[in-house]
Amino acid sequence: MSKVIPGRHTHSYDGELVVFHIGMQINRWWRPDLWLPAFTAMPRMLKELSIDPDSGLLGFELLLGSGGPYVVQYWSSIDKLYAYASEPTAEHRPAWTRFNRAVRKAPGAVGIWHETFLVERAESIYVSTKPMGLPKATSHVPVARAHDRARARYEGGRTAASGVASDV
Repeated sequence: MSKVIPGRHTHSYDGELVVFHIGMQINRWWRPDLWLPAFTAMPRMLKELSIDPDSGLLGFELLLGSGGPYVVQYWSSIDKLYAYASEPTAEHRPAWTRFNRAVRKAPGAVGIWHETFLVERAESIYVSTKPMGLPKATSHVPVARAHDRARARYEGGRTAASGVASDV
């Protein structure tokens, strides 16, 4: 289990940054035949991406929302995200085909959603937490005195990162 990192930290990252949220909404819990295959497909995709250093996946966080599980993913490029999504030999395309085929049997039983954000600027703060979020996916750095306030971290550069790294 990860240890708590005491103190105030932020992330450091230079380059394109994409945040991708993807999840499922389980509308009929009694239909595991429809939602369980989608539920079990995501860990296979994350494993496939995690072992390929060129995939573009920087990191991810697994979460549980009000409707079901979702994942926040951090990517090094929008092109790499879309390339993975459309690659016929990767885990995603066959899983997506199976999902679409299955949900035709009971429309509305399970939903899939995603949101993609190309991040121009990002501000982050982590006070006495275990490694998580942007610092876990990029670089974990102490907050410099000049960037003690959220606005200073945000205005410090293209990502919270670029302004912090030079002041640390």
